[in-house]
Amino acid sequence: MKYKNVIRGRVAAGFTLLEMVIVLGIIAVLLGGSIALITGIPDVAKTQRVEADFRALSSALKAYKMSAGNYPTTTQGLAALVAKPGAPPPPTRWTQVMKKVPTDPWGHEYGYIFPGRKDPSEFEIISKGKDGTEGGEQDFSSQDA
Repeated sequence: MKYKNVIRGRVAAGFTLLEMVIVLGIIAVLLGGSIALITGIPDVAKTQRVEADFRALSSALKAYKMSAGNYPTTTQGLAALVAKPGAPPPPTRWTQVMKKVPTDPWGHEYGYIFPGRKDPSEFEIISKGKDGTEGGEQDFSSQDA
C-alpha cells in the first residue's frame, strides 16, 4: 500500500503526451532542415559529372585527331569515336577510340559542333542540361570552361 501514495503523488516516472509531441516536433524540424540541405547535392554531382565527361570526350577527340588527321565534323559527330564515319570527309586512318559515347547525367546525348561557336579552331561539346532543350540557361558547353 505504500506504493499507492507514490503513484497518486505524481512521483511516477514517464512523459506526458504534451512532452512527447514537443520532442517529435523538434525532431521533425531537424529532419526537414537536413532534407532541404541534402536535395541540392545531386545537382552539384551531376554538374561535376558533366565536367568529367567533357574531359574524357576531349581526350578521346584529341586521340581521334592524332589518328584520323582532323577532328570529326559536326555531321560525323561523337559517333565517329565509336564507329568509322561514313559521312565525308573520310578519316585518313581510323581507330576506335571509345566503346560507347556516354550520355549526360539526365540521359540525353551530348551534342558536338566543329568548329566551335566561341573558338572556331576547337570543337565544342554540349549538354542540354536538365530540361533537355538546347539554348536554355541550364546548358553546359566545353568552351565555357
